[in-house]
Amino acid sequence: MLTLYIANKNYSSWSLRPWVLMRELGIPFEEQLRPFGRDGTGDFRSFSPSGKVPCLVDGDTVVWDSLAITEYLAERYATVWPPDPRARAFARCAAAEMHSGFFALRGTCGMNVGLRVRLNEVSPALAADLARLDELWADGLARFGGPFLAGSAFTAADAFFAPVAFRIQTYSPPVAATSTAYAHRLLELPSMRAWYEAGLAEPWRDDPHDAEARAVGTVLQDLRSPPR
Repeated sequence: MLTLYIANKNYSSWSLRPWVLMRELGIPFEEQLRPFGRDGTGDFRSFSPSGKVPCLVDGDTVVWDSLAITEYLAERYATVWPPDPRARAFARCAAAEMHSGFFALRGTCGMNVGLRVRLNEVSPALAADLARLDELWADGLARFGGPFLAGSAFTAADAFFAPVAFRIQTYSPPVAATSTAYAHRLLELPSMRAWYEAGLAEPWRDDPHDAEARAVGTVLQDLRSPPR
C-alpha cells in the first residue's frame, strides 16, 4: 500500500496536489497527516529526506516532491496524464509551470481554506500572474474541450491547480469568468469537498500561515472549527 505523508489540509497546498490526484483517480493509499509546528514547519525529517511534504512511501522507495510523485504514479497508472500526445504535452507544461512559477500568486494568496479574505491590493506582480492564469486555463479549456484543463477527464494538470481553486475561493482575486467557473468546477469535485471539510474541522492553528493571510488583507470570515 502506498503511504502519502501530508501536512494540514487547511494550509498545505503542496500536499493537496498528489492527494487530490490519487483520490480523484481512485489510486489506493494510506494517508499520514503531520501538522505544521508553530514555526510554520513540522517534524518531517523522520520520513522525508527534504524535511518537506508531500512525501510518498512505497515500501523501500521514498518520493519527496509533488511533481516527482506525479511522475512516479504515472509509471503505474495511465490516467495520471491524458492519453492524447498533444493534450499530454500541454498538461505536463501546465503542471510544470505551476510547480515552478506563479510566485506572486503563491506568495500573496497563501492557501488557507477556512478563511475568506479581502485583499488590500493587487500588486502588478500578482496581476501579471492572474493574467497568465486566465490565459493558461482558457487555452487548455478551449483547445481540448473541457471540462478539465486537458480534456474530458481529470488529470495531474488539474491536480496541480487545485490549490489555486482554494485560493480563488479564499481571496476572490480578479480573474476571468472562465477561470472562476473552472475553479468552482474543481471545488465541487468529491475529493476537493472531502479535503475542504477535513480542513475546516482540523483543531490546529499555525501562526505563521495565519499571519500571512492577515498581512495581505482583511479577514472577513473564519469558517474553521475552534482551535483546541
